[in-house]
Amino acid sequence: MKAVVIGAGHMGRYHADKLAACQGVELAGVVDADPARAAALAGKHGCPFYTEYEDILDKAAAAVIAVPTDRHHEVGMACLERGMHVLVEKPIATTVEQADELTALAERRRVVLQVGHVERYSKAFGALAARMDRAVFVEAERLSGFKQRGAEVDVVLDLMIHDLDLVVALARSEVKRVSASGFRVLTRDIDIATAYIEFANGCVANLSASRVSQSAVRKLRMFQSGVYLSADLQSGAVRFVTQNAGEVQQAEENYAGGDALAVQAASFIDAVSRKTRAAVSGEDGRRALKLALDVARLVRERLRKFK
Repeated sequence: MKAVVIGAGHMGRYHADKLAACQGVELAGVVDADPARAAALAGKHGCPFYTEYEDILDKAAAAVIAVPTDRHHEVGMACLERGMHVLVEKPIATTVEQADELTALAERRRVVLQVGHVERYSKAFGALAARMDRAVFVEAERLSGFKQRGAEVDVVLDLMIHDLDLVVALARSEVKRVSASGFRVLTRDIDIATAYIEFANGCVANLSASRVSQSAVRKLRMFQSGVYLSADLQSGAVRFVTQNAGEVQQAEENYAGGDALAVQAASFIDAVSRKTRAAVSGEDGRRALKLALDVARLVRERLRKFK
């Protein structure tokens, strides 16, 4: 299967490495507006490079889109229209309307549209999800130091959206109510945000995200009747606390290592090969985007109110 990577920046370089390592895949080209960056990545993998994505639309069956978020819709629509299978970095687009257009076109063209919510492929998250029957409360904390990369969007679309996708997958229910707050610190947009989400089945989630912290944190905690589960998604450390017949039992496991991005790439190629629905579909990406945009809107409304 021939595949191309559109965008040779930070994430594009990783995607090219993972695709090239997939069995049965030929990396047929790399695209980037910066010729030197495109040439360097293409040279590493021994494939052609291009500076315009239009030049590769007839050269592969599948594309990974790792361009800035504001171009996801444009590039994704062009690839899907040509009948290419697409793995697009998160968020799927910048608006719900754009996400709807992408998912509808993929459906019409009968091609795979997968969204790069890579935390779904974390070994630690998989261990938690496998033991969770009906979550009643989910808590997520995601902090990082400031990086210029990703600063074209707010912290909700940059960081919190990872955990929004995870909590929706865990709750398995429609969102009923959302409240949020946040602040601007180093940019003109939201740099710190918290969100409280209530689902129709009674599950609630409390999330916090910051891109102006001194150290990186990626923690997830889940509760259900008789069970408490927690994970450090960075280190892979997982803790299970259960209660049975009045006795509390604790266990710790470690899921360090693994390569979630490689598993994601393999999942995409498998869906294309088997002609099945993507593990994290366009609809999943749309739900995470809708929730992220609602959170960001509520934060901005609060900022205007207390300006």
